[in-house]
Amino acid sequence: MFYHGINRRYLPEHYPLLSPRRTVSRKDQQQLSDRQHLLKRFGLEPIHLLEAGEGYGDEQCIKACLHFGDTVFAFSRLPDPLWQLSVHEVGIPVLDLRTCQKIYVVYRDVEHVQSFFPGIPIHFFSKN
Repeated sequence: MFYHGINRRYLPEHYPLLSPRRTVSRKDQQQLSDRQHLLKRFGLEPIHLLEAGEGYGDEQCIKACLHFGDTVFAFSRLPDPLWQLSVHEVGIPVLDLRTCQKIYVVYRDVEHVQSFFPGIPIHFFSKN
């Protein structure tokens, strides 16, 4: 599985496609520097996802993604092209949230998120 974490308050602004190009104007200096490095390496700034696998399980991925937001989207597969960014991290140009299989949240009031993703299972995840 592949995981991506965001804050639910950004869903209305970014749904259904996540693209780093939409947020360039809000990046701090460190993020802009990272962006420049990725542009030189790949020709674009990819969306980052964690990949579960041997030695780095689903729960570990979800916990790590929760550092980036209160909502984690899980995908069984991703579209090409796919870049290996680090040992457990992959990148893709654009992420279509509508293709997720599961959603993990750390809050109980899921109605807002469920309105964007009818039929997608939403699971409460305790950070503890």
